[in-house]
Amino acid sequence: MRMTANKEKPRTRVQPWRQQRRENTNIWKFSLEIGFFAGLIWGGVKGLFFFMSLTSVLPGYLVEPFFKNSFLQSQAGYYVGWLSFIAFSILATILYVVAFRKLRGPGPGILYGIAWWGILFGVLGPLFDLIPPLRELSRTTIISEFCLYLLWGLFIGYTTAEEYTDERSREPNKAREKALQ
Repeated sequence: MRMTANKEKPRTRVQPWRQQRRENTNIWKFSLEIGFFAGLIWGGVKGLFFFMSLTSVLPGYLVEPFFKNSFLQSQAGYYVGWLSFIAFSILATILYVVAFRKLRGPGPGILYGIAWWGILFGVLGPLFDLIPPLRELSRTTIISEFCLYLLWGLFIGYTTAEEYTDERSREPNKAREKALQ
């Protein structure tokens, strides 16, 4: 009988695919991708809100100083407004990823969206005549825009938290604990 030597290879822990990807995520590419889709999705919702008369703020209000109001009310102006919201979302996402990417959970993203709503609708919008002051806007407009920016911030913040923290790895444990109770 021939005996062979027991040659065990040292075991290395293989990381799940998601964790491997997370460690190699380029923050600039990630910011561009998430910002683009945040602007695409939530800019589309903003346009839908405008056409359903849930808001009186034009979709292109961010570029109001550069275009005539009559143009921004046209179909082409709607698309320019949507593109401006996409560009704004990319810049805001870069800022969030650089400054807050290690924060966990949905809370920081929600607060981020609310902060942007406050900055745009409470300070910069009225200051640069992009939108009327809050006291001149209808309650429906204020609520619709507030909710839109809250969800937009949640999208940016929670997607970033999923990518740069262990939110995904904690989720199955919570589900398992609930199932055992």
